[in-house]
Amino acid sequence: MSIGNEFQRQAIAAHVVQRLAGPARAILGFQELLGEQARDLGLTHIQTDLERIGAAARQLNGLIDGLIEGKNCPSQEGGAEAEARLRHDLRTPLNAIIGYAEMILDEVGDQHQHTLREDLGEILAAAAELLKQVDAIAGLSRGGALELQPGDQTEIDAAELERLLFRTEHEPWPDQGGRILVVDDVASNRDLLSRRLRREGHRVVTADSGLSALKRLNEDEFDVILLDILMPDMNGIEILSRLKAENRWRHVPVIMISGLSEVAAVARCIEAGADDYLTKPFNPVLLRARINSALEKKRWLDREHRYLQRIETEKRRADALIHAILPDQIVARLQGGEEIIADRFEAVSILFADIVGFSPIAARLPPSDLVRRLDGMFSTFDLLTERHGVEKIKTIGDAYMAACGIPEPCADHADRIVALGKSMLESLRDTFPDSDRFRVRIGIHSGPVVAGLIGRHRFVYDVWGETVNIASRLEAQGAADRIQISEATRRALRGQWTLEPRCALDLRGIGAIEAYFVR
Repeated sequence: MSIGNEFQRQAIAAHVVQRLAGPARAILGFQELLGEQARDLGLTHIQTDLERIGAAARQLNGLIDGLIEGKNCPSQEGGAEAEARLRHDLRTPLNAIIGYAEMILDEVGDQHQHTLREDLGEILAAAAELLKQVDAIAGLSRGGALELQPGDQTEIDAAELERLLFRTEHEPWPDQGGRILVVDDVASNRDLLSRRLRREGHRVVTADSGLSALKRLNEDEFDVILLDILMPDMNGIEILSRLKAENRWRHVPVIMISGLSEVAAVARCIEAGADDYLTKPFNPVLLRARINSALEKKRWLDREHRYLQRIETEKRRADALIHAILPDQIVARLQGGEEIIADRFEAVSILFADIVGFSPIAARLPPSDLVRRLDGMFSTFDLLTERHGVEKIKTIGDAYMAACGIPEPCADHADRIVALGKSMLESLRDTFPDSDRFRVRIGIHSGPVVAGLIGRHRFVYDVWGETVNIASRLEAQGAADRIQISEATRRALRGQWTLEPRCALDLRGIGAIEAYFVR
């Protein structure tokens, strides 16, 4: 067969695979499905017509298989008579399929619409599409262009198909420039592969044994590894197993090379993790295609790895942020799938700290100075809460709120939070001179609270209850640079604290309450 006739056969086969084979296989598949449905529904009266559709579909697929194999291709020498016979042979089963499908549609009517009519519609649509493509095969035998359907991106004509099938070795191929490690114990094989790959624009490093290959891999990074199977010190499958066991090498594509062409050898390499297999002697076009495919895979893996690293970095940042906002136990419950987090605690101490005379200070200071000083004070308070095992709840303007005994109950909650209050006052005295520092009032009360997580876009872990209100009002009726606690907090204290009794305070909405200053 001449190159022209061979190309003509390949062009027709490509068109047939692209346009005819799929719909023809679909017709046969839908016919088999309809037969099963008809049996299940007891529609024996349409079984005969369905069997005729099946016979016609099998005849059609046989003709298409012949076109793909080149047995039924019309040639330029055959002329119009051969083309007419081909069109007739293809249309005959198609017309039968369409005719019997339409007859079944008429017989079933609207009955069993959802089970039969849709599948019959698919058969008719596929057959109609195939009829449109029949003439294109005859035109292709004369060197014409393939008929394109709406939505095709480019016109693939005979000349283009010939260029793709018979491109020369010296034409540049895309995505060159990979770094390739060639592992083979035969010097002539290494030399031949290296020279051929360098001609393609790749950078090549060679190794003459398995141990040498591992040494090269420890020294450098590679995009593809060509690995011989039979070598004296370590065989290729042993090296491949080592590569796939190491995280740093696991994603490097490996193409096994060998004179062994048995299926068992190929299967063993694929099972061990090889990405491809080439037999010696090499087909240059096949070698080039396999290398380019492996390089493309490596580039996608590298890109995926970079994306995963970025995702992991962002995840760590997000985790750090949410842990800075919420208690660790609450974060763990969120990650465990809890959507509503709310708990009641019977023994909790609440602290409020507020700046005395803040409004005049805010009016006097430049905004940047004010924010800087607030940030410095609250950041120091945050560190102190961690040191004393107390949970910061939030800042409210110039006020600071903390709680002890949530989200994990503790017996010494009152002692911890009083110690925190003393550390807050000491930090302000030690950090700023008297003329320049903030002066704060601190109020503390102990009792039951409800604590929970609110919000969806901006989470807040907050506490509610009369205990919170009393602590806030004790702060409001306190004194600058002093800690005022309630009788309930005094009873909850376990350590030795020096307290200064005050007269009973009348708290709005609550009534009289005994209060103490902590010295």
